[in-house]
Amino acid sequence: MGLFNERTKNATGKTGVPVWFMRQAGRYHSHYQNIKKDSDFMTMCKTPDLATEITLGPIQDFKFDGAILFSDLLFPLEQLGLGLSYVSGPPTLEIHLQSQELIDKLKPIAPAKEFYQFQKQAVIQLREKLPKDVTLLGFVGAPFTLYTYAVEGSHAGGLISSKQGLFDGRFESFMEKLIPELVENMCIQAEGGAQGLCLFDTAAGELSFSEYKEFVLPKLRFVTAAFKKRHPDVQVVYYSKFTHMQYLKEIQDSNIDVLGIDWRMDLVEALDVLGGEYRIQGNFDPSLLHLPWKHLENRLEKFWENANRTKRSLDRWVMGLGHGVLQHTPEENVRKTVELIHQKFLY
Repeated sequence: MGLFNERTKNATGKTGVPVWFMRQAGRYHSHYQNIKKDSDFMTMCKTPDLATEITLGPIQDFKFDGAILFSDLLFPLEQLGLGLSYVSGPPTLEIHLQSQELIDKLKPIAPAKEFYQFQKQAVIQLREKLPKDVTLLGFVGAPFTLYTYAVEGSHAGGLISSKQGLFDGRFESFMEKLIPELVENMCIQAEGGAQGLCLFDTAAGELSFSEYKEFVLPKLRFVTAAFKKRHPDVQVVYYSKFTHMQYLKEIQDSNIDVLGIDWRMDLVEALDVLGGEYRIQGNFDPSLLHLPWKHLENRLEKFWENANRTKRSLDRWVMGLGHGVLQHTPEENVRKTVELIHQKFLY
């Protein structure tokens, strides 16, 4: 059964487009801020009761159709011994993989099955507490994005060292260490009850098409195949940022069920071209959630009018943002946005 497929028709016999937002449990939300007063980010992620409470917050408050585990995509780097910290606010690493020698020395600080128990327990608790019609999603960072963080400490700037590493052996060596642990991380979340696993590739669009095709896609396909072999009924969502149609058409991965797109992509084109192979997720501009409601409402209605131009059935679409909810987004705009989608995005 696919994600969100248990949605029922309303009194008019129409079905609503499902909606969830990346980073829907986060800094903009007073529920999250109230919990954060008494805890730090790492503790919130690694304490199953807190991660569960934070994940449930936007479901209870805004009535999203999907819940995504509150966690962080950089934990595989901590597990591999790179020294992850959030003490200064943004994530920092003690080790940046600037040489082959540093990669050779990497080894897990604990086996994946032991290290990721905090995520599994949170997923188990969420599956017990969530309404049955709410889809539960887990997530990890995609291989290339985790690699850029491991080398640079972020995916900002020109990624010069990361791109050099594609050709000097560092990328391949790091993938050999990362991928087995990453697949295990995904499987642990699935074992806990996640119905879908998201792979977030926010650095992918920083590469040229040639490098994306040569380096990123083979590793992505390996990960999705290894995961699906063990969990064929758990759907895979792949989101990439700054990528264009040429990139997305090249993915050609039957183990990916849902393709997330950012707001630079035309939704109708994505549905028409790719909607036969994948469901499409996205792609409203998150910045527009900062508009006064009358303007935001107008943008949402135009967005819906445009979506109806697709040649595909709208059951091929999951409404979402082109990236995560931004800090300082007005809560009331999120609430009204979800209400409008549930009321008007019907087919």
